[in-house]
Amino acid sequence: MDAWTTAIAGVTEPFTLLMLVCGVVVGLVIGVIPGLGGIFGMALLVPLTYTMDSYAAFALLLGMGSVITTSDTIPAVLIGVPGSIGAIATVEDGFPLARQNQAARAFGAAYSASLIGGLFGALVLALSIPVMRPLMLLLKSPDFLAISLFGLFFVAMLAGPQPLKGVIAALGGVLMSFVGIDDQSAVARFTFGTLYLWDGLPIGIVFLGLFGLPALMDLSRRTSISGATASMRPSSMLVGLKDTLREWRLVLQCSSLGSMLGAIPGIGLPVIEWVAYGMAKRDRKGGPEFGEGNIRGVIGPESANNAKEGGSLIPTIAFGLPGSATMSILLGAFMVQGLVPGPAMMTTNLPITYSLILFVALANILGASLCLGLTNPLARIALLPSTIIIPVALVFVTLGAFQTHASFADIVVLVGFGILGHFMAQGNWPRAAFSLGFVLGPSIERYFFLSYQIVGTDWIYRPSIQALILLGGAFAIRKTLAWRRARRAASAPGAHRISDMVAIALLSAACIFVIVDTWSMPDGARRFPTFTAILLLVVVAALAWQMFLRDRPRAPWASDATARLARRNETMKRMLVPVHCVLFASLVMLAGLVVAVPIFVLTVIWSRNRLAEQPTGRAAAVIAALSTTALSYGIFGWLISVPWPRPLLWF
Repeated sequence: MDAWTTAIAGVTEPFTLLMLVCGVVVGLVIGVIPGLGGIFGMALLVPLTYTMDSYAAFALLLGMGSVITTSDTIPAVLIGVPGSIGAIATVEDGFPLARQNQAARAFGAAYSASLIGGLFGALVLALSIPVMRPLMLLLKSPDFLAISLFGLFFVAMLAGPQPLKGVIAALGGVLMSFVGIDDQSAVARFTFGTLYLWDGLPIGIVFLGLFGLPALMDLSRRTSISGATASMRPSSMLVGLKDTLREWRLVLQCSSLGSMLGAIPGIGLPVIEWVAYGMAKRDRKGGPEFGEGNIRGVIGPESANNAKEGGSLIPTIAFGLPGSATMSILLGAFMVQGLVPGPAMMTTNLPITYSLILFVALANILGASLCLGLTNPLARIALLPSTIIIPVALVFVTLGAFQTHASFADIVVLVGFGILGHFMAQGNWPRAAFSLGFVLGPSIERYFFLSYQIVGTDWIYRPSIQALILLGGAFAIRKTLAWRRARRAASAPGAHRISDMVAIALLSAACIFVIVDTWSMPDGARRFPTFTAILLLVVVAALAWQMFLRDRPRAPWASDATARLARRNETMKRMLVPVHCVLFASLVMLAGLVVAVPIFVLTVIWSRNRLAEQPTGRAAAVIAALSTTALSYGIFGWLISVPWPRPLLWF
């Protein structure tokens, strides 16, 4: 009980509760904006937690992450566009209900089902800790090494339609994680003589670039999201609440499903959503046909996607294996706070583990309550034009990265990984596998050296290692056979993208560079990067053989000239987002935060108005600029109190 007492004391600190409320509000706002989602929000907030204690940091992050799948219901029901991937199945019956003037009923059912599902997930997490504690104490370094390798391989194989691309992305993330001073020999690896890289690539900025900027790049394709909001009467929402209570068996079934599937790394929200939707469809119970406004089609998916949060925390805390892409970013936050998932989270840091349970439960209660009272204003956020959303979001993305070291190098890393994340998404290279490799790379290297120092090469003969090797091999064979069957069923391969050819060439060059650059390093610093580079080179060669020799595709340039021109113009439009990042950071360094923010927001809104179908009015632009300035100064100048460099123009 001492751990619970300490956890409750940490959770009830005024600043911690303030961060929980801030996280919930940010999560609700992000959830109603189609195209952003929990990954964007988590990547945005991680850099803000550098100066916070562990309780406040996780209150902010879990407060945001726990309610994304509550507020994403609003655009899904009102305009048929899911706010995030967690509301894809909700559209099937939620949008038809809105067209039947039953939007308030759908919201009442969705919010109450989300609340029950979230609390159920927190309960599952709490009940799993007594089981995990003795298990963690039995496992040794070789076991954690095997679990980390298996989890990385498992997520890589499940991360996309092409398993080889998933493995390459995971190995690429591992290779990137070796940048910095090696812990074994104190040798600088891949720092190129810059002090900035001695501590490695900043995790928060990497994730912000990898997931945040590409989301805004995709959002830039839309000029606006049209639709109309309806008035939400409390009495109508109460009808939806009664629907949820009447379907309590379905809520518990789907909540259990979400918790169990959420604990399996690689099982994404869309899978959980559609399985829960299928479970709801097994019994119509006399209502409308599914797809035409059956309330069970809203209750089932919404209870499952919120329960998933508690389930996905189980492997993250116990083994350092995130159950989702969002959890992989949260794992980065563990590293920032100096916390190592595994036995320490069940012993020394047990109060922190208990606090995570409380944060998930409190965030769901607060999020559902706010949604019930603020559905109308939140719905209006979903209808904001992208001309306002993009510059405002860019301000916080850029400042979130810039406050890490208050160096222009932060922006270079942000933009670099933003462009990388964009092209990875366009080429179906899974970013979740890359991010997991980046996070697990140092742990894999550390567990290997610990295992080798303790038992030498005998660690590979442990029963747990052998079992995981057999399980991984069986899974790889099954996945490969399924992939080959799908390829045979598909039509003949067409032209491969030039970007795939460029990616393979760049990856090969990077592997050769790593092998050559580490050749003169001490054995402890050289071994893992060299082995990873060689393995990556082999997998890249296998992908090149499969894509360009075995498939014998048409020439990549044999495509319609008009389509190529359209793609080129689309790419140029998206590339304005990282360009705006650089311009805003330059403006901050020249004129300071308070001057740079309003000038940047107004300028970007004005430039995008020329391409918009519905230009933003002057009054709305001024309000957006002033409110963004006040909020950014309040966060970065007062709440976090970042020591910004003195503006160059004021010297």
